[in-house]
Amino acid sequence: MTRNFLFVLGSARPGGNSETLARKAAEQLPSGVGQRWLNLAEYPLPDFEDLRHDGERPRARPRPAGDNEALLLDATLDATDVVIVSPLYWYSLSATTKRYLDYWDAWLEVPELDFKDTLKGRTLWGVTALAHTEEEVAAPLIGTLNHTAAFFPMHFGGVLLGNGSRPGNVLDDTEALSRAKTFFAQEPPLARYPYDKA
Repeated sequence: MTRNFLFVLGSARPGGNSETLARKAAEQLPSGVGQRWLNLAEYPLPDFEDLRHDGERPRARPRPAGDNEALLLDATLDATDVVIVSPLYWYSLSATTKRYLDYWDAWLEVPELDFKDTLKGRTLWGVTALAHTEEEVAAPLIGTLNHTAAFFPMHFGGVLLGNGSRPGNVLDDTEALSRAKTFFAQEPPLARYPYDKA
């Protein structure tokens, strides 16, 4: 299968530091690798509604069609590599990014999608910019993505971290730019929950 990267942009502003860092990393991808960039601000999803145990409606959701959810679903299913590009907001993912991942739960309830089996073995990555110099503050975000990948399980490429608050600041983070050059070149392992026994 030809590799196809989906970059899911979850910033509250266009061209932010997380997106800038992701684009620097994507510049290193081979020319034959597909890239699709979707900004969640341009394809907003309504608040997630969990219908799994609602006695008034069927447990299984219908496949979405003709709206932002359908577009994001199809892009996710088509991707061999999903890259979550979100700034660090209150030590975790942005609200729009978290809502997108909440919809993964809904897509698991559509039998004909085989969402879990489809994503199994594919790769999840993260790119984030944070205002702190202490990278440990991003641990909740990293844990969210690792655990999400472990559920399927998907491969987890980790999170490319960069420092930057004002637009363009991440370009001054020479260490992050250096890591970006090889970030997507790694062959990440299948994700595991940290409490799993070896």
